[in-house]
Amino acid sequence: MNDQIKHYADAAVLLGMSIGLKILGALAVWIGGRIVIRAVLKLLDRSAAARKLDDTISRYLHSAANALLNILLIITVLGVFGVETMTFAGVLAAAGVAVGLAWSGLLSNWASGIFMVVLRPFKVGDVISVAGTTGLVHSIGLFVTALDTGDGVRTYIGNSKIFSDTIQNFSENPTRRVDLLAQLPNEADVPKAIATLQAALAANPKVLKDPAPVVDILQFTLAGPVLAVRPFCRNEHYLDVVFATNLAIHTELGKLGFPVAANPVMVTQPLAPPAGRNLVTGSLQS
Repeated sequence: MNDQIKHYADAAVLLGMSIGLKILGALAVWIGGRIVIRAVLKLLDRSAAARKLDDTISRYLHSAANALLNILLIITVLGVFGVETMTFAGVLAAAGVAVGLAWSGLLSNWASGIFMVVLRPFKVGDVISVAGTTGLVHSIGLFVTALDTGDGVRTYIGNSKIFSDTIQNFSENPTRRVDLLAQLPNEADVPKAIATLQAALAANPKVLKDPAPVVDILQFTLAGPVLAVRPFCRNEHYLDVVFATNLAIHTELGKLGFPVAANPVMVTQPLAPPAGRNLVTGSLQS
């Protein structure tokens, strides 16, 4: 009896030592692997910076390399525990195909991300409008693109949704046109209003001289003529010019003393039916 207990105890100690050594080995591999991954990623970033690669491409390569190296590290750690890495890799590949078929959107996002990096409809740092969101491109990832909106909210949009939608890139061209309207009353001196606004736009140093700003009659309403006020500016000055032009429209037209433009409203009242007559049947009522 004592011999059996001793035998089981020795077996438990050997098993514990074996498992403990595997755990320690796995921890050592994991820690060492993480150190190596960080070093490789830093080397990749330095190489991209030395080659002056665009931020869009360098961040995409960083994300892809990080994902691939971590998968290889997990397979290596499982190999320390005796899991057949080739078998595990096959199972992982089969599972990946199954998951990809089940959630084709992931593969679609991944493929769209590659196309966006290659075709470059926009890059990191551009201001774009897509999928109902306008913001600064922070990063293009494997599956999603991150935008920082004007109110400071980071928004993540699936790459496939971006690539299949209409993309407006406000940073692609060096200049932009500001489109604003100025409602005038019917009694206004239109040429004088146009000349006043043109002078105000010319005095703004952030408004480009070439192409020259446009101020002209766009349409007529019941309240009076509507002026199109369209200065041109550089991208980085767009909002400044929008605010300054709105202020100029309010201030300069106010100085001219024009009456306030107002839309006339006509109120009609239906005629009262003849006394004693039913509106439905038309018969006289007593």
